[in-house]
Amino acid sequence: MNKFKEKRQAAFSLGHRAEFLASLSLMLKGYRIIERRYRTKLGEIDLIARRGNQVLIVEVKARVHTASAMDAVDLQSMRRIEAAADLWLARQPDYAQLSLRFDLIIVRPMRWPAHYPAFFMSR
Repeated sequence: MNKFKEKRQAAFSLGHRAEFLASLSLMLKGYRIIERRYRTKLGEIDLIARRGNQVLIVEVKARVHTASAMDAVDLQSMRRIEAAADLWLARQPDYAQLSLRFDLIIVRPMRWPAHYPAFFMSR
């Protein structure tokens, strides 16, 4: 196997572990995980969690430093996440009652995931 493929598989595996830890931390806060890696042609959402009428659209980043994780969520990725969230929301029968929030969860080595509620707002 070539090095590029190995690196890609390692990143994929790290992403899955980070999303697992992030979902676990949300479940401990009383949220129910509705979707993992929700994909559309417009973008992907790492996690969708719900508690009552509150729906969290969660971007998960696995990084060594908090600042680099925050910087990784740029304007372009925010717009892709929003577009995917719009599609998901349109497919929900109770969409008018739901309150969406865009959160960030950062998973750092040997630490519990850090949750940043309302990391960005929808346009």
